[in-house]
Amino acid sequence: MVVIGGGVIGAASALALQRRGLAVQLIDPDPDWRGASRGNAGLIAVDEVDPLASRATLKSLPRLLFSRGGPVGLPLRDISAWLPFGLRLVAASGPARFAAGRNALASLLGRAVPAWQRLAEELGEPGLVRANGHYVVWDRPESVAKGRTAHASDNGITTCHDAAPEELARLGALMAPPAGAVRIEGTAQIADLDALAAALARRFAALGGTRLRGRARIEQGAVRLETGERIAADSILVAAGPSSAVLLRPLGHRVPLIAERGYHIQCAGAGWPEDMPTIFLEDRSMVVTRFRSGLRATSFVEFGRAASPPDPRKWARLRAHVRELGLPFDEPIAEWMGARPTLPDYLPAIGRSTRHSNLYYAFGHQHLGMTLAAITGELIGALAAGETPAVDLAPFRVERFGR
Repeated sequence: MVVIGGGVIGAASALALQRRGLAVQLIDPDPDWRGASRGNAGLIAVDEVDPLASRATLKSLPRLLFSRGGPVGLPLRDISAWLPFGLRLVAASGPARFAAGRNALASLLGRAVPAWQRLAEELGEPGLVRANGHYVVWDRPESVAKGRTAHASDNGITTCHDAAPEELARLGALMAPPAGAVRIEGTAQIADLDALAAALARRFAALGGTRLRGRARIEQGAVRLETGERIAADSILVAAGPSSAVLLRPLGHRVPLIAERGYHIQCAGAGWPEDMPTIFLEDRSMVVTRFRSGLRATSFVEFGRAASPPDPRKWARLRAHVRELGLPFDEPIAEWMGARPTLPDYLPAIGRSTRHSNLYYAFGHQHLGMTLAAITGELIGALAAGETPAVDLAPFRVERFGR
């Protein structure tokens, strides 16, 4: 099988296919993991069961716009990309579709942490997955009561409780004392994304996988690299993130995928404890994570095109947030921007094509790519082996957007 896409979804899927005895060639246009697989917060966010395609999201959008101090960017230069996407999002936000989407996401999220633990064991790196939950913190007193109520709602996967006095004291030693905080139990964190990338590559090679570099297009029974090299393929998995829609279009699948871009800044983080769980600063829509490699603050939901230039104002605002909060972000500070592949109903596309029986796909995981990578790989492996997947994949069919 040929897997197109070497990010965390493609890599986890490739290993699942290899475990079932398939010979795998992986085509990786981004061998350095410069995309969302490396730029995210590392949180296995199994509490995020509510699709962002919802009436609540639409109602809150005006106050969330970047121009009003919020995290949502709608660059005018990319209006031809985000306006059609936005109209589809509105159509997907009705109560019935929201409820169905929530159930579908829950079926994946409930299996995500155990799947990651199995994968980390296979990689020989069980310490890569820290099942230590995370904090949600508010720095504005008026946000605390409403925020507590929202996070205390039962999702059947995680639990929530007020941070203990000693936890509040520890948080207050690292930042301006929070107005309030809760601890979410049941989530987990990847200890280091660089180490994860290296471990996935080692295991893939150890199982006999072949890795090719470059961009590709799909032809009849083959994949052709941009160099002109033709690779025969009895079956193909498209797991190419934001590029997946372009690959599928000539095959008859028109997928309304958008590049939902995020930003982060990172420093050495010498003053931040390595065992501190991930912190979501809800008033600022910012996540702070201590990796082995440093301290990262990440934020923003910028709809547009992956190739559009970054907006330096996003990094500037992240720097302002960490200054105002008193976080120990010392120079030098590295900056990153990358694109999450997002579909308008905020569900991923996982399955097998009804047009081409040898074509599989796994993309569109939006903010949950790292969270769902391991379970997605297991589902693709089962599907390709002719087994019944542990999750009903009907809600994730790419054909839900038409043909």
